[in-house]
Amino acid sequence: MTDPDTILLEAEETMTKAVDYLKHELRGIRTGRATPALVEYLKVDYYGSPTDLKALASITTPEPTQILIKPFDVGAVSDIKRAIETSGIGMNPIVESKQIRISVPPLSRDRRQQLVTHCKKMGEEQKVALRNVRRDANKHADGLKGSGKISEDEIETLKTEIQDLLKKYEAEVDRHVEDKSKEVMEL
Repeated sequence: MTDPDTILLEAEETMTKAVDYLKHELRGIRTGRATPALVEYLKVDYYGSPTDLKALASITTPEPTQILIKPFDVGAVSDIKRAIETSGIGMNPIVESKQIRISVPPLSRDRRQQLVTHCKKMGEEQKVALRNVRRDANKHADGLKGSGKISEDEIETLKTEIQDLLKKYEAEVDRHVEDKSKEVMEL
């Protein structure tokens, strides 16, 4: 049997993870500027195992429209190039001796709108996840009713606190989506 504090703490931890996941996913969405986040989590087939690009190379942005990738192992250059080409991010890597340079083309107005829509969709998915956490926490709260150790008033207070948590984290999701949308639309 759990107590109200544990239910609230677990709900908050899970909601925090949902928001952190959203922030992580939004970092990978392209804006008009080059950023290492665009490619750092691309999976590269490195000696038969899928490995994050950031584990295989240093990734920098020497100019606002360029990404420079310097592999730690020169033998991985062709694998990295192939991973970028097949990733579907719409960028062409150029191999220059022991490094790879990617020019980030400017986004069209339509593409910017698509990305904003995608950001909003990701935000909605996380809001659904947050509401599922609320539902589960409320179920646990209802499970406390039969124990006789906790009063009805305490259970109602717990449900109110769970709802307040949901509002707080939904507002955070909205803020992150709005910030990213502004960043995408910025020329």
